Amino acid sequence: MGRVYNFSAGPAILPESVLKKAAAEIMDYQGTGMSVMEMSHRSKPYEAINDAAEALLRELMGIPDNYQVIFMQGGASSQFAMVPLNLFHKSNKADYVNTGEWSKKAIAEAKKYGAVRVVASSEDKMFSYIPRLNKSMFDQEADYAYIVTNNTIFGTLYPELPDVGKLPLVADMSSNFLSQVYDVSKFALIFAGAQKNVGPAGVTVVIIRNDMLGHAKDITPTMFNYKIQADAKSLYNTPPCYTIYIAKLVFEWLKEMGGIPVIEKINREKAAILYNFLDNSTLFKGTVNPQDRSLMNVPFVLPSEELNENFIKEATQNGFVQLKGHRSVGGMRASIYNAMPIEGVKKLVEFMKKFEMANK
Repeated sequence: MGRVYNFSAGPAILPESVLKKAAAEIMDYQGTGMSVMEMSHRSKPYEAINDAAEALLRELMGIPDNYQVIFMQGGASSQFAMVPLNLFHKSNKADYVNTGEWSKKAIAEAKKYGAVRVVASSEDKMFSYIPRLNKSMFDQEADYAYIVTNNTIFGTLYPELPDVGKLPLVADMSSNFLSQVYDVSKFALIFAGAQKNVGPAGVTVVIIRNDMLGHAKDITPTMFNYKIQADAKSLYNTPPCYTIYIAKLVFEWLKEMGGIPVIEKINREKAAILYNFLDNSTLFKGTVNPQDRSLMNVPFVLPSEELNENFIKEATQNGFVQLKGHRSVGGMRASIYNAMPIEGVKKLVEFMKKFEMANK
C-alpha cells in the first residue's frame, strides 16, 4: 500500500524526506555503528544532536539570548502543572483565557496551586470563536496570563496576541508551533508537544525567559523545576533521544524550506483552499467563526450523522485517513500541519466535491 494522506490531529504526518533520512540512519548514525535509539545521552554524538536541535530552533524562531530552550518529557499536559508550580511566586494568582479542552484542563490543574481567574471564555458557543480581549480585563497583579494559541479540537486560532499589559504571557502552542511567525519576545514562556509539527510524541519543547526561572514552589518535584532542567541543558535525566533527533531533522527540513515565513505562506494557502470550498459548499459546513479559523485544524460537518459516517468511510477507502472529528464536536476534522503538502489538501477538496455531487 502506498502512502496515504494523513489528516490526523496528532501524532501527525511527518515530512517524507525526514522519514527517509531517519530510515537511512536507523542502523548506523553517521558512522557510530549504532542507532540514535541505542546511544548514551552522555555521548558526544548525542550531545551534538541535542545542541544542533536547540541551535536550529533558535535560528528558526529568532529566540533571543535571554531565553532558555528545554526539551522535556511528560507531554504538554505536564506543563499544565509545571507552569503554576514554577510561576506562582508573588501574588499566587493567574489569569487564564478558556478557549477549549486544553485550556480547561490547564485551568483545573493550576487551581491546585493558586488562585485562577478565567478572564474570558468561548464555551458559551462550543468554543467556536476566540473571545475579544483587552488589557483592562487582565489583573496586573497576577503572576502570569495564559492562552492556548491554537485549539486542535475546535479549530480556532488567536488572530492576534492579546494585550496583557505587563503580565508575563504564557502560551500553549502545541498545535500551531512553527506554523507561523511569532515574536518570541512577546512571551515569557512557550511550550508545545512535539506530535503536531515537531516530530513523534515523546518530547515537549519549552522556551522560557530567564527571569521566569528560579521561582519554583518548594513542593515542585525536581523533574518539574524549569531551572534544574535548563541548567542541565535538557540532560538532567535520560531525555527522549530519538524524538529529539527526529525534531532536529524536522528543523533542518524547515530551514531548507526557507524557514517559518515560507511555511506560514504555504499554510495559509492550504487553509484557504479548504475554507474557500467550505464557504461555497451547499453540503459541507465549517464550524468556526471565520475570523478565528485555525490554519492547522479545520473542523466541518455534513447535514446528518449518516452522511458524516459515509464520508469518513469513503474518504478512508480513497486514501484520506484520520478525518473523523473529535467526539465533542463530531463531524470531520482535517489537520493540515506543516508536513501536509498542498497537493493533499487539493486532492481532499476534489474528493469532497465528488461526494457533494453524489449526495445532493
